[in-house]
Amino acid sequence: MKQRSEVNSWSVTWGVIMAILFSAAAAYLGLKVGQVFEAAIPIAIIAVGVSAAAKRSNALRENVIIQSIGACSGAVVAGAIFTLPAIYILQAKYPEMSADFLKIFIASLLGGVLGILFLIPFRRYFVEAPQEQFPFPEATATTQVLKSGDTANSQEPKANSQSQAKPLLIAGLVGGLYDFIVATFGWWNENVTSRMIPYGDDLAEKTKLVLKNNTGAAVLGLGYIVGFKYALIITLGSLFVWWLVVPGMALIFPDTVLNQWNPAIDTAVGSMSPEQIFTSYGKSIGIGAIAMAGIIGIIKSWGVIKSAVGLAAKAGEGAANDSQQKQQDLPFKFIAIASIITIILTFIFFWFGVMDGNLLFAAVAIILTAVIAFLFTTVAANAIAIVGSNPVSGMTLMTLILASVVMVAVGLKGTGGMVAALIMGGVVCTALSMAGSFITDLKIGYWTGTLPKKQETWKFLGTLVSAATVGGVMMLLNETYGFASGTLAAPQANAMAAVIDPLMNGVGAPWVLYAIGAVIAIVLTLFKVPALAFALGMFIPMELNVPLVIGGAINWYVTTRSKDETVNKERGEKGNLIASGFIAGGALMGVISALLRFGGIQFDYNEWWSNPLSELLSLVAYILLITYFVKATKK
Repeated sequence: MKQRSEVNSWSVTWGVIMAILFSAAAAYLGLKVGQVFEAAIPIAIIAVGVSAAAKRSNALRENVIIQSIGACSGAVVAGAIFTLPAIYILQAKYPEMSADFLKIFIASLLGGVLGILFLIPFRRYFVEAPQEQFPFPEATATTQVLKSGDTANSQEPKANSQSQAKPLLIAGLVGGLYDFIVATFGWWNENVTSRMIPYGDDLAEKTKLVLKNNTGAAVLGLGYIVGFKYALIITLGSLFVWWLVVPGMALIFPDTVLNQWNPAIDTAVGSMSPEQIFTSYGKSIGIGAIAMAGIIGIIKSWGVIKSAVGLAAKAGEGAANDSQQKQQDLPFKFIAIASIITIILTFIFFWFGVMDGNLLFAAVAIILTAVIAFLFTTVAANAIAIVGSNPVSGMTLMTLILASVVMVAVGLKGTGGMVAALIMGGVVCTALSMAGSFITDLKIGYWTGTLPKKQETWKFLGTLVSAATVGGVMMLLNETYGFASGTLAAPQANAMAAVIDPLMNGVGAPWVLYAIGAVIAIVLTLFKVPALAFALGMFIPMELNVPLVIGGAINWYVTTRSKDETVNKERGEKGNLIASGFIAGGALMGVISALLRFGGIQFDYNEWWSNPLSELLSLVAYILLITYFVKATKK
């Protein structure tokens, strides 16, 4: 039977509703705990559900458009809340600083549009590559969800809809219930650490060695889809920082206060906890490694960039046959003109809305913003395609540092410079976040036969709606709680504020730490180790890296136990369904938990989680979850 048309009043209306709802939920949760959940999977589940309830058969491509429009929420929210709340945070110290709805809205909108336009020329390079090169973990999980609810024939990845639905649904219920119990009721701790045993606590305090693992179902499923190879590299990057750099710094500088780049640090390195050393120093090394890995990636893929742009230009001239028609993007001429117009509008926004009419400042700002956003677009897409995680906050922090140094050099300092750099960072952050999110949508469209041209066209509407929503929610949350009050953690924005304040007031950045990270990335590249994956591990907290390698190890285990390769392959595909269910269930329940918190329904389990028994119970629950995962693949 023929699929319904992708774009109609049903798909656009539901896409807009999803963009509004998930922008509000993601903004609250992101500012509360510093994590923005990926909206693609829960939106896909809801899209399938409402289509089934309305008895809309053959609605696969409709649901892809709903998911694509709605998924703008997570991308725009991440871009906005990682940077722009820093203006409100610094406002407590500098009352003359100000931000209003219009600035937040325009910065988010322009950044999102730039991210879409800059990514489109690279679509074919990423989506047509073999899955061994780019596993696309989130796109795989989302596609499984969409196809499980579809009654029509499907393209790659090949699977029968009915055979998919049952294991996916069961795994979604198991993973969702598991994560919901933890996030909402806190029956057991979300992390298991070496501190739960007395010896481990002593080891952490004396030698600064600690091991952490998030026991969530969604992260475990993500590790399975990423696979053992990349998961191992990411985790090795994390262990390098936590087991070599952190204890090494405490050993070398036991009584030294290293605060040349951050005067707020008043504790000797040897007296800090491992977590404090990681936050104060280790993370900066990771940022340097990510930046250099990105630069190396840009240099190595310069030929790819040129060929991808050329491919997009040829494709934009028209499609010769039906197969090409199905893979047709927006015309290259349109992309080029729209990019120029967006850059000009951003320049005008900087000139009159941010730089108080100073032409030089605005010109320097737009050059920096456009160049950084374009060059790091491929880095963001590459990270999402490989590990399903976008190091956007690390790249944005580097953008802020570069912007601050350059703007100070041309004469823009103080509070005006802080606002300008943060707005620039907001534009870049949203562009990179959107690029990473959108490549997932386009891969889903490639697998489901959805016209990329239609996805690209309607992505702009989702960006507009999400930017307006996040601007309003951010203003509301600041009025209700206040970002400087501590009620809303806003960890990334606080980090941005902590970095930019000294830079705009004459205090340097941790260039030595950035340089160390850059050297590490260069050495890794020389030894043919994927530098970006390793650097991601260095920057992302350990507790989110270790479960990736556990999930990857499960993947290796279930696909190598039989002497029959066909059986191993079938078990691997079954594992993909279960992992997708874990990710989908965990993500959807994360949204429900966020909505409950937003409605004031939350339970205080902090005292229980400070008890080591909560971690022991977490370990037991995690082992049972892994046991279910392995046994279910053999059925």
